[in-house]
Amino acid sequence: MRTSAVGDVTILLPDLDPADLDPTTDLNDDLSEALVEDASWRSAVLEDVRVRGSRIIGTDLSESAWEAGSLFGSEIVRTDFSGASLSGVSVERCAVTGSRFTGSRLTDVRLKDVLFEGCRFDYAAFSQVAAAGAVGFVDCILTDATWSSCRLPNVVLRSCRLDRLELESCQLAGADLRGNSLHDLKTTLSNLRGVTLSEDQLADLTSLTVEEFGLTVRGA
Repeated sequence: MRTSAVGDVTILLPDLDPADLDPTTDLNDDLSEALVEDASWRSAVLEDVRVRGSRIIGTDLSESAWEAGSLFGSEIVRTDFSGASLSGVSVERCAVTGSRFTGSRLTDVRLKDVLFEGCRFDYAAFSQVAAAGAVGFVDCILTDATWSSCRLPNVVLRSCRLDRLELESCQLAGADLRGNSLHDLKTTLSNLRGVTLSEDQLADLTSLTVEEFGLTVRGA
């Protein structure tokens, strides 16, 4: 079993042996122990597709639509989900590295033991995304993204770009936001209830407070 520590949480990750994977570029109903490299699945329609114990590398899934189904014990590397729509998908024990989700839409997606590392989520829309276990975003870009009605109590963000990330009606109690600039975050304070911050983020929190309450700060 492979694990990765991000902050104070430990994320369970897949431990795949390339020798056990069968190469394919065909998009079947289900993928199990498959190795997919440089496939072109742009605008694919996936309904209740299950991917298990597989590695997907350099594949084009932009503008695709994936409804229901699951992604379990798999690695996603340098794959393009730009403009894709994922709805009702369960993602568990997965490592997603260097992949692009620009302008993607994730709705009612369930995450458990998932690590996103070096991924782009700029202009992505998360709606009703929920974490049932540890979830980490490391060195990710979330600029101009929106998180709406998300329940992510165990999420950890490290060294991420959060410029103009908009939070609306989110439950993040227990989330660890240390190591990120909150200066341009677009949120009310209620979305940050119960999160963990570091001392050097208190100035950003003060700015959010002043803005939300319309305070006027003047010299003595």
